[in-house]
Amino acid sequence: MAAEIFVVAYDGIDRNPVDYAATRAKASGATLCLVHVLQWSPYSFLTPEELEERKMRRRQELERAKTALVDPIVAELKAAGIEIESEIRFGSPTAVILDLATDKGACQIFVGRSSKSGIENKIFGSVTLGLAQAAKIPTVIVP
Repeated sequence: MAAEIFVVAYDGIDRNPVDYAATRAKASGATLCLVHVLQWSPYSFLTPEELEERKMRRRQELERAKTALVDPIVAELKAAGIEIESEIRFGSPTAVILDLATDKGACQIFVGRSSKSGIENKIFGSVTLGLAQAAKIPTVIVP
């Protein structure tokens, strides 16, 4: 039987969902899929020069997220004996996390509780709330 897969949404700030999911994965033999989503919206109305500059910034942001946020956690958890893979994707966080969970055949999603104020969540929405409402698999909200 294949190991279960847990998708862990990591925002680069709140480490609690990662640590909690790692504990659960180690106990059950599950594989973690750590996902960090960089919000990025395409602008098709930019000049070719502006688009090229934007592509360069996108590559820089991806590399910074990989080396500063994701790679250290992956190395630490691998050293602790946890099977882990990682993904850094661009897009709307809720949609990306749901798509990844489906693509990987995940059995659970772990996400942190939003740190935004109530008014910010009402205006901008909440990834946590979106996942809780739309996920077709159990979503663990870690305080």
